[in-house]
Amino acid sequence: MSKSSSITDLKELSTAIVGLVAGTAPSLVSVSSGRSRSSGFVWRPGLIVTADEALSEDVELSVKLWNGNAVAAQLVGRDPSTDIALLRLDRSDLQPISRTASAVDVGALVIAVGAEDGQPTTAFGVVSRNAEPWRSLRGGEIDARIELGLRLRDSAEGGVVLDAAGQSIGMAVFGPRRRVLVIPSSTIERVAAKLETHGYIPRGYLGLGLQPVAVDGDGGSGAMVMSVEPKGPGAVAGIHQGDILVSWNSEPIQHMRSWLQALGPDSVGQKITFGVRRAGKTQHVAVTITERPRA
Repeated sequence: MSKSSSITDLKELSTAIVGLVAGTAPSLVSVSSGRSRSSGFVWRPGLIVTADEALSEDVELSVKLWNGNAVAAQLVGRDPSTDIALLRLDRSDLQPISRTASAVDVGALVIAVGAEDGQPTTAFGVVSRNAEPWRSLRGGEIDARIELGLRLRDSAEGGVVLDAAGQSIGMAVFGPRRRVLVIPSSTIERVAAKLETHGYIPRGYLGLGLQPVAVDGDGGSGAMVMSVEPKGPGAVAGIHQGDILVSWNSEPIQHMRSWLQALGPDSVGQKITFGVRRAGKTQHVAVTITERPRA
């Protein structure tokens, strides 16, 4: 390949990226909440998706559009477990972002586009990892573990990640050690729809205060019941303070965090069986998971 051909190819790539960013900008907003600044995008007419982690608590929200106009926003709902928040604007003329649920391959080129003070910002990189669905530390079910090899501006969190065709594959957020992750479009569709309808994401509830403990005799572990919420699912099932939970549906309780994470939206209404050690004997107690009461 000649030098002139290489330069031409680079110019064409550069022009294509500029076009993708320009075409996406009208669907992006800058989000202000207190001192926090982040990005968001038009999910449906009048509705903005942004990163929950970037929002301050109990403050007025506003967004700045690509044309510089500032608009007040109202919080519809937020789900910390998937890092998705939904805002409402009194504007129905904004163009929703073009989304795709198609899989992306490791090594695929991507462009992260955010907004700062109403103007687009961008970062160019590749998909460095694409793994199976995963559960966040807060128990959120995320449809794929997509990691990006690029550097993201703080204000771009909550922006979109575009594939080479200019379709959004999801929302850019910060993970552990500032690694850039993607909340996939399929996860956003599922969670944002529930936020629009209910204003929150229901979580499973046992009504038990638990403390990890070692179980004498077999070197195992369990969870001691430190408190029982009156009329909660655990109390109704007959679990008492001082009981030690040693199994969940016949599986040993090895890491309490892992099964507490399982108390997601799909767990509400499910019946589980705990192995309960009481006065040196183990019995089995069935508990029906209910929806966690809202504060």
